[in-house]
Amino acid sequence: MLKTVAIYSKEGNSKTTEGVNRLIRELLKRDIRIYQYQKSLADSVPIEEGKPGRFSDLGSLSELPDMVLSVGGDGTFLETMLRVMRFGVPIAGVNTGRMGFLANISDDEIGHSIDLLCQGDYEIIERSLLEIKSPPDLFGREASTALNEITVQKADPSMIIINIHVNEIYLNTYWADGLIISTATGSTAYNLSVGGPILSPEDESLIISPISPHNLTIRPIVISGESELKMTVEGRSSEYLVTCDFRSRRLSFDREINIIRSPKKLKTVMLRERDFYNTLRNKLMWGADKRN
Repeated sequence: MLKTVAIYSKEGNSKTTEGVNRLIRELLKRDIRIYQYQKSLADSVPIEEGKPGRFSDLGSLSELPDMVLSVGGDGTFLETMLRVMRFGVPIAGVNTGRMGFLANISDDEIGHSIDLLCQGDYEIIERSLLEIKSPPDLFGREASTALNEITVQKADPSMIIINIHVNEIYLNTYWADGLIISTATGSTAYNLSVGGPILSPEDESLIISPISPHNLTIRPIVISGESELKMTVEGRSSEYLVTCDFRSRRLSFDREINIIRSPKKLKTVMLRERDFYNTLRNKLMWGADKRN
């Protein structure tokens, strides 16, 4: 039974603010205890009658919530993941953004969705994560973990040359603008845009997809989630770009990068009436055919 929730959202967006306020009203109607994220807060503020408590770090609360509600778009969901992952609390996404593939609870159906959550009419999906094994702490500890993808890309107009080994076995040399290493969750993100395959979210496989390869025979490949990837990069300039979901850093060509599937997993909430295939058809118009 849902007794306590924490709400994460970004400030400065009127639609998100409206969605958060509506969510709080619906939760209070059902006597659910609420903690609301506030970035600049020095310490947590306890819950008062009819008002949410406040926090800046989930670990500062005396008791962890049953669920975290991320209000915004998929970008907000990815930021919420970084803040929540180490606590093992499941995340549900309320969409006030554009696509809302991860944040798949519509903001105009908040009341109905809260009822479903209270009734337990949902599944917990454990999603695989990627991790940059080296360089260590490139993005700072947990920030080197990605839910969608890690990419290696050119840092200037010239393409780069990426040599990749899988479990110390040479796979290929890519002459391209970059390379996407994607999880099953990320298969519907950047990977999809470059023609990569779609995987169901429970799948633990990894996808390697080139970005604009200068070769007609190069295609995406799906590999075992137990694989360790090692990449070295060459090019005309001195640096290349590494991205980890929405974060980016530059590396010099003399530094290799190693990627593994993280031993951690992210718990996410999926309402049973909004399963992955339903979301795929309705959000991405997958399989759209006027004959159906």
